[in-house]
Amino acid sequence: MPRGKHIPTVASARLARELRTLRDKAALSQEVVAEEMGWAESKLYRMENDKSRILPRDVKRLLRLYGVEGERADVVLELSRLAREPEWWHRYSGAIPEWFQVYVVLEASASQVCGYESELVPGIMQTERYARAIMSTAPNPYTDQEIDDHVEVRTNRQARLTTEEPLHLWLVLNEAVIRRTVGGPDVMREQIEHLISLARLKNVTLQIIPFAYGEHGAMHGSFYLLSFPGPVDLDKVYLEQQIGGLYTQKQEEVGRYRLMFDHLRARALGPERTLEIFGAVADELTS
Repeated sequence: MPRGKHIPTVASARLARELRTLRDKAALSQEVVAEEMGWAESKLYRMENDKSRILPRDVKRLLRLYGVEGERADVVLELSRLAREPEWWHRYSGAIPEWFQVYVVLEASASQVCGYESELVPGIMQTERYARAIMSTAPNPYTDQEIDDHVEVRTNRQARLTTEEPLHLWLVLNEAVIRRTVGGPDVMREQIEHLISLARLKNVTLQIIPFAYGEHGAMHGSFYLLSFPGPVDLDKVYLEQQIGGLYTQKQEEVGRYRLMFDHLRARALGPERTLEIFGAVADELTS
């Protein structure tokens, strides 16, 4: 990893949002703040969008400019300290593309993720053998170490589902997700049984949309809606592609995907019926 390279963390993302909020409350434009600080406007832009490291001394200067004191200032300064401490995914930074590191940060700080998956089991729910089978299909083969790193990242992400303050996950899956026999019958049966176990958690809801239901609004591809606990954090939509991830927090676009998700979950099989389908498919793979 290049020296000085910034890798986002949950704390750095919160710090960036907090600084942006404080500037807005002070009714100061980026241009004015940059001039007062003696910075290029691009530096402030990168700080407020979590695209560069933020030094505590710069935070102190900004707090003085914004007139922030007392407990609020102490909280922001503590965030600036925490933002410099590495999180668990940093040791995999060589294996995780930068665009996906952003998603890992967002997922780790989200309170709820809703979405639709068209082809494969979402990474946060994959078993080790299923994940390895998926990665074996890459046109540019992974090294053994890269595969191990990717698997560990999935395992660590999955742990968020069973913490004291777990991530709430609500996903609609195309029937192809469970019908495509990834890695062979044994691997796929194990994966489906794992989905059954996860679906029984109070914070996880899974639904299947069967082939027989025909066309639906999400046939263009998978998407994920991320919601956050704080009022400052805007909901986001994440679309993953082969060469990168696309994010938007424009409320009109987020609203469109939320409406699409509402239509999908209303049309899909209910959670109990979905579990029955999972069990039936697992039985078919046993025989």
